[in-house]
Amino acid sequence: MEQGQEEQQKKPKRTLALNVVSNKQHKGFGAGTIDLSQVSSVIIDGGEAYIDIGAMHAKSKVERGIKFLTDKSEVPNGRRCWIVWVAVDRNEEGSYYAGATACEMLIDSEARRGWKILADHVNKLDYAIKRRYMLDELAPSEKTALRDLLIKHNAEWWERSPEELKKALEV
Repeated sequence: MEQGQEEQQKKPKRTLALNVVSNKQHKGFGAGTIDLSQVSSVIIDGGEAYIDIGAMHAKSKVERGIKFLTDKSEVPNGRRCWIVWVAVDRNEEGSYYAGATACEMLIDSEARRGWKILADHVNKLDYAIKRRYMLDELAPSEKTALRDLLIKHNAEWWERSPEELKKALEV
């Protein structure tokens, strides 16, 4: 019996780990990783736009305490809110807004219910990382709020941003 215990003590203890990125060698720089360090989330709620990094983990101010459903009809009194994924990149001139995509949500704070399609949010995050602009669904007041926030946050980044973004946010 003592000998069995000694053998157990000699075996290295295995740790349970969740590997998001494998430690295997890949061909190519950064293969197998998703870098979110250059992505921010902007919430547009009631014509007001503000940065809320909590949205990265579905814990933004408007999402906290809300049970999300996939059937839009179950949130009849929901107000329309948006998460806008904004990617920042850098070129020889400096940083600029390189991608921006908007994802719709309905929030009924009183009933603590909401509607969103998680797959759409993930796909739009991916599109922003891939330097796309998808802002067509925003209302004119929402486009204005987003444009004003981006300019206020960093006017130089806005100036260096592609015309595609500026046209997408024209009212």
